[in-house]
Amino acid sequence: MTALSRLRWYVRQLTGEAKWDEYVAQCGRADVVPVSRREFERARDHEREHAAGARCC
Repeated sequence: MTALSRLRWYVRQLTGEAKWDEYVAQCGRADVVPVSRREFERARDHEREHAAGARCC
């Protein structure tokens, strides 16, 4: 694995791009039509905002 491929992997993990790819692959295995990327990101944001421990106060 080259340094460039490691950097690419790290950036994809950091930005959430890998989560989208995992979701699409999971939908493919389950024969489910995936939601749009926009809807996927909206649901992830909603989950992060309303998760227990998401806020300090």
